Amino acid sequence: MEFLSKGLIGVALAAVAIVLLLGLYNMMRGGDSNLSQKLMRWRVVLQFVAVVIMMTLLYFTSR
Repeated sequence: MEFLSKGLIGVALAAVAIVLLLGLYNMMRGGDSNLSQKLMRWRVVLQFVAVVIMMTLLYFTSR
């Protein structure tokens, strides 16, 4: 169970980091501003998912 929980958190955080870096890269090179906005919105959604996963795992492992 511990390996699965750490894996879920790792995947969620990696997804957030990848989308963040893609958005920053697109902004720095002067790419499409609509794409940057979409990527930053996806980052917010993925951060929410990561927090929900962490809080759910914390709730169930602290019982």
